[in-house]
Amino acid sequence: MAECVSAHAVAQAVYEGIRVGAVCLRADCAQAIESAWMRAMSEDDSEREALVLDDIRQNAAIAQNADVPLCQDTGSVWVCLEAGADALIPADIFSGVDEAVAQAYEQGGLRMSMVRDALFDRTNTGDNTPAFCEVRLTQGRGAKLHVMLKGGGSDNASRLVMLAPGEGREGVARVVLEAVREKAANACPPLVVGVGVGGTFDKVAGLSKRALLRPVGSPAESARAAAFEEELLDAINATGIGPAALGGTCTALAVHLLTAPCHIAALPVAVNMGCCAMRTASFILMDEEGHVLDEPLPCTQEGGAR
Repeated sequence: MAECVSAHAVAQAVYEGIRVGAVCLRADCAQAIESAWMRAMSEDDSEREALVLDDIRQNAAIAQNADVPLCQDTGSVWVCLEAGADALIPADIFSGVDEAVAQAYEQGGLRMSMVRDALFDRTNTGDNTPAFCEVRLTQGRGAKLHVMLKGGGSDNASRLVMLAPGEGREGVARVVLEAVREKAANACPPLVVGVGVGGTFDKVAGLSKRALLRPVGSPAESARAAAFEEELLDAINATGIGPAALGGTCTALAVHLLTAPCHIAALPVAVNMGCCAMRTASFILMDEEGHVLDEPLPCTQEGGAR
């Protein structure tokens, strides 16, 4: 009989994910920024770009060493539980999440940024709750939990467009480039740009957000996706927006694309920008053999966990 993933384990992982993610830049993003800084240092006309990237490097080091937030906007909390065939998920699986969020934000000295209702009551909740939680069923085995702290600046720069299917690849590229040109400066570049294509109006945004979880430098799902990602990345970096929008060739560290089936009359596209302070942490709750772990195990290969 399969073991059950507990609400306590989920809450524990959320607490740890927030405490770690708020102060530790994802390892893959840190390496990408380091590489961009070294390139800028070697180019005669990139002195300002090198200085900005060096400031980002130093900020990340100070945050981790002093256990202080990477950014003053410590974000809203997104929790995604990926459950495979062997995972039993109780109905109360997220029952401890908001308490874990409140404790992590208070004990970590993190800014409270959530309001009670977007339209009718914009009073601060005072503890950064509620978190936004979802369960995603996967084809694999085991169970994994992702935690993302998403700042308002990068989320506000995101975009969703329902294209006509005939607009195809060129239309998708146009949407991505328009979003970057208009909003990248407000999203704190260099960026990781998540692009979702397919699904439905309500699903495509999720694709673009999940795309941000993929480690920078890891392969795309297919050769065609990888080629399109490189095409988009080259076009984005050719805009000259640069780090901190002060000019340069490193506007984005990566473009990550996720696609899905869709209706014959549709071509949904979503762009979700991740800022230079990418704050995610991932944990294994159940291993591939179907055994629930005594303690959530950080997925260091996905960044953010130490």
